[in-house]
Amino acid sequence: MLYVRLTFAALFLFWAQLLSAQVLTVQTVTRPPFSMVEEGRDTGFSIELLRLLSERLGWEYQIERSESFADMLQSVRERQADLAVANISITAAREVEMDFSHPIFESGLQIMVQADEIRQPSLLRALFSWDLAAAIGIAFLLLFTGGMFMWMFERRAQPYFDRPLKEAWFPSFWWALNLVVNGGFEERVPRTPVGRMFGVVLVVSSLFIVSVFVAKITAVMTVEAISGSVNSVNDLYGKPVGTIEGSTAAGFLDRREIDYAAYPGLDAMLEGFEEGEVKAVVFDAPVLNYYAQKGGHRYGHTIGQPFLRENYGLVFPSGSPLVEDVNQALLAVQEDGSYDALYREWFGSRD
Repeated sequence: MLYVRLTFAALFLFWAQLLSAQVLTVQTVTRPPFSMVEEGRDTGFSIELLRLLSERLGWEYQIERSESFADMLQSVRERQADLAVANISITAAREVEMDFSHPIFESGLQIMVQADEIRQPSLLRALFSWDLAAAIGIAFLLLFTGGMFMWMFERRAQPYFDRPLKEAWFPSFWWALNLVVNGGFEERVPRTPVGRMFGVVLVVSSLFIVSVFVAKITAVMTVEAISGSVNSVNDLYGKPVGTIEGSTAAGFLDRREIDYAAYPGLDAMLEGFEEGEVKAVVFDAPVLNYYAQKGGHRYGHTIGQPFLRENYGLVFPSGSPLVEDVNQALLAVQEDGSYDALYREWFGSRD
């Protein structure tokens, strides 16, 4: 009996060592900042997270870089790779054919538009906008009305207002305007009780009038700064739009029935964007923002907030025994702060 137990123990240790010595094949695709090659070294947020998990699990692995996202996923489906890492969205359709780890990153889609699609703020456009013109018209009407009321109250008591109606409209308006701008004229203080009370009301109201002017100009300038021909998803209809074929962004555009140019990969899509083939691209927010930060702002800018929230995960062949170990390791690095430190290294502080 002891011999049998020792035999089983030896076999168990043998298989354990064999498994630990196994070199896993990891597929990826170039998608900065999640997976890329810098100075001949594979790096990126997802690649560095893989290294962190492998240290905990005692894995040995080799990275194989696919030419396209579809090729990467196909190698996992056909079990030519043990797992794949990049910015791989967890979707119901993919879950049918493959197994995902717990989410490793929360993302979403975003729109990037050509630089010339975003207008710079213009004081001239702001001053001649309809909104500001309406505010100015209302302010002038209030000042004119206030001035004429003061003429009615003071025309028999204050010499400045002692003039007929056809001659009083402009001096009365001028008196109200100076009250708002300069605080009024000391020698033209109202003399009747009703006039003085009304004057106090005008002085207090003038504070609000000035505030409204300042706020309105600021609001118009802000709108001018962000206005363009594409400000949201609804503005994409009829515009030259691009994305990567087979991506979650392509699926989203298909569901919204928005026509788009389908590029085979990230480099091709960004090249088409830089050359002006499309006026806007829709893709993963972190990828577009990283591109903009690394010099892409010369060609375009992201607009709005990310939409169609999605999670990225590591993907495995269906039924892979590695999934549970990876999930346990993910929970461990999230609890001990290792994940947060890696996140800050690549994306800054988490909101």
